[in-house]
Amino acid sequence: MQRLRRFEYHEPATIDEATGILAAAGDDARVLAGGTDLVIDMKTGRMRPSTVVNLKGITGLAGIEEAEGGVRIGALTKVTAVEASELVARRCPALNQAAAVLASPSVRVLATIGGNIGRASPASDLGPPLIVHGATVAVESPEGPREDLVEDLYVGPVTTTLASHEIITSVFIPATPRRFGSAHLKIGSRGGGTDISMVGVSAAMTLDADGSIVDAVIALASVAPTPMRAPDAEGALIGETPSEEVFAAAATAAAGECRPISDLRASASHRVALVRVLTTRALSAALEIARNGEVS
Repeated sequence: MQRLRRFEYHEPATIDEATGILAAAGDDARVLAGGTDLVIDMKTGRMRPSTVVNLKGITGLAGIEEAEGGVRIGALTKVTAVEASELVARRCPALNQAAAVLASPSVRVLATIGGNIGRASPASDLGPPLIVHGATVAVESPEGPREDLVEDLYVGPVTTTLASHEIITSVFIPATPRRFGSAHLKIGSRGGGTDISMVGVSAAMTLDADGSIVDAVIALASVAPTPMRAPDAEGALIGETPSEEVFAAAATAAAGECRPISDLRASASHRVALVRVLTTRALSAALEIARNGEVS
């Protein structure tokens, strides 16, 4: 571990105060939410911010609630709360499942949903399920509020469209149609779920009254510089009646679309094989939820 670089530390009481400090500090400023990544990065020297702004003293940034048209989750909501929420489990099954396998229990009790999104890791656990649910983030800055699709935030490894003075304040997950189901599956680097992902797959589908697939979204993690959609795989599903053959074709398409690298956790070829397996399983799990009408 390296000695920490000297930095200014702030504990603002409001979002306006926080964004003002960040704007004045410039690109070297960093936001502290859960701290599970930032603190480690600072200790190892991977990140050397001149200013750290702790958001934990700002009220109203945590909590899960039904909102008009969907579910709203405060950016400082702990991953353990997302995992334990009956509302999230009912409305956003893939997100609930992903929260349950993020890192370890000791990390989940500290990590926040906003911090996980803002980290923009290619191995993101929460990015893919939020993408398949069409989630948006509310962002505050001195220029005023705006909203972005989670899918559109990611531009590269640990890089988002957010400026250094912008703060994610909440996540909104729109209500789903009838006969909708979603699921998330992951293989960690030691074989279990609660570890850094070798591959993560979220899948969602909506069924027509006759049982055919009218909409489908598949999002992958750890197989590209950012969490990614698999549009060819999605296209292989829409208009089809669910079957093993249809799901196998979609899984093959997803495996062909991903762009993995080889690293200490897995080879690129192994990741491609895992995409094929996990996509098939995630689609089957999403189909079961859609047919049972568990999302309401």
